[in-house]
Amino acid sequence: MTTDKDQSMDDQSPAVVFAVKGIDVTPNKDEGVRKVVKKQGEDGDRPMIGDKVAVHYTGKLLNGKKFDSSMDRKKPFIFNLGKGQVIKGLDIGVSSMQRGEVCMLLCKPEYAYGSAGCLPKIPPNAMLQFEVELLSFKGEVLTDDGGITRRIKVKGEGYNSPNDGSTVHVHLEGRCGERLFDSRNVHFVVGESEDMGVPLGVDRAMEKMQKGECCMLYLKPKYGFGKDGRAQHKIGPNSDLMYEVTLNDFEKAKESWELDLKEKLDLSARAKQKGTQYFKAGCFLQAVVQYQRIVSWLEMEFGVGKEQQQTIQNFLLVAQLNLAMCYLRLREYALVVENCNKVIELDGKNEKALYRRGEARLFRNEFSLAMSDFKLVLQVNPSNRAAHGQVSICQCKIREHHERDKKIYANMFQKFAEHDVKAGKGKRRRGEDSGVMNENHQVAIKRRRRSQDHGQDCP
Repeated sequence: MTTDKDQSMDDQSPAVVFAVKGIDVTPNKDEGVRKVVKKQGEDGDRPMIGDKVAVHYTGKLLNGKKFDSSMDRKKPFIFNLGKGQVIKGLDIGVSSMQRGEVCMLLCKPEYAYGSAGCLPKIPPNAMLQFEVELLSFKGEVLTDDGGITRRIKVKGEGYNSPNDGSTVHVHLEGRCGERLFDSRNVHFVVGESEDMGVPLGVDRAMEKMQKGECCMLYLKPKYGFGKDGRAQHKIGPNSDLMYEVTLNDFEKAKESWELDLKEKLDLSARAKQKGTQYFKAGCFLQAVVQYQRIVSWLEMEFGVGKEQQQTIQNFLLVAQLNLAMCYLRLREYALVVENCNKVIELDGKNEKALYRRGEARLFRNEFSLAMSDFKLVLQVNPSNRAAHGQVSICQCKIREHHERDKKIYANMFQKFAEHDVKAGKGKRRRGEDSGVMNENHQVAIKRRRRSQDHGQDCP
């Protein structure tokens, strides 16, 4: 790749510059986007499809007239690469750049705004030139907590993706640091990848992929092998992982709306069993997936017979109670309370829901609310020894909290009192000084008068 160090594009015809120094960066080499590097970037990685990139750019017509510039706005322009958020020429051009690189791009109309243009600034069939600086880029974050990041190496076909319950056929390569610890072709059911030793982060990414896609997945420990690691792969506790995953094929599962009630109940029974299996193995996030399936299938089922409605309610109670238990283990206490509340809406005297909500509130230092929950448990079952113990713990915590508050306020008031004493002494001292000054002033006045009476000047 050549650099344009000697002469600015403003000094000569853009068409001449690109013809002499530009290179074709289009995938099919049709000369639709030509590029001249003005400043070399950092050696290393280039942005991939889906990456969030930050650039500065200035766009001009071939006559030199500027139609847009992020520099004028004094704010970088941020977009997801390869997602159609900018013109095709910019997607292609930026994907060829390195961090810190500055380049010129010449885009033919079919890679810009085509025959329609973008009036009034850009006429139809306009060839455009851009000066672009790539400031930064990072992968696409797939989860709210930032635990899974994806970078797409090869874009997949179409827009169809696996859904929960799909059977997927993938090739994967897992690395911890630079070490390759897993390389194989494998198929699994989305939501049940743990059965094949595939971590949850790979499983959760499946619903974002298309057939033929190859991507890099960066997994935080929560979505990898967690705090226990994986001895068979010599993966230590709390290790970050990177998987390169290719989705070769998949068979979609039926969507919820395509299932009849019998199918939903059969699947719920299987999900309950699978969730229990994962919970006992300490795979709490995987268990959550199973119990959430039951809720998604059944929570909107109405207008059925009394017996069927009771079966549905029983499944929902179990699923939400078990979700609460999973979230307790995961220390997601707000979600514990949320799921217990749903159980209590269905069954106001559910002993397990009241107890687990009390535990979550106790962990959140909501001692009075927790004690109320444990007392409700005792109203339902006076012989619940664990609830008696928790009431005592809450009472101790409340007393400790009050004692701590008393000490804090006592120290606070002591400091206020000390401050008032110091302030009072300061006032008295100023008052005494003022009195002495007044007395001296009066003596000086008397002496001055006596001197005047004797015709003498004041000393």
